[in-house]
Amino acid sequence: MLKIKPAPSSKTTYSADETKLLGARFSKNLKKGDVVCLVGELGSGKTTFVQGMLDGLGIREFARSSSFVLVNEYASRKFPVYHIDLYRLSVGETFDSGFDEYFSGGGVCVIEWAEKIEKELPSPFTEIRFKYAGENSRKISFSVK
Repeated sequence: MLKIKPAPSSKTTYSADETKLLGARFSKNLKKGDVVCLVGELGSGKTTFVQGMLDGLGIREFARSSSFVLVNEYASRKFPVYHIDLYRLSVGETFDSGFDEYFSGGGVCVIEWAEKIEKELPSPFTEIRFKYAGENSRKISFSVK
């Protein structure tokens, strides 16, 4: 069995599998009420990271890109995971649709394109930035804001 260690503050991954493993490692520290904001260019590994998070939480469903479905909900033994994608929404649409209710603490919110609503996010939240570092590699940085 693979031993999963806590995620570092910054890591470069060299494949989708490594990005998933990092997501699994990160998920081990999550608790109800956490808000995780994923920031990075289109195709930079955000959804792949979420797939790893779900694996780490024992969720066997495949994480779908949320670009066309605004919220995907997944149930783990610990808490629900709300995978929110704001790619196609403006800030006004986001809160008119009630997305802020997901921050109430009943589960974990994972938000792609979270920079669109940074001023509206509850404090503290974890920000994870994804940057291209080569054809198959990504630099992934973690911070709490």
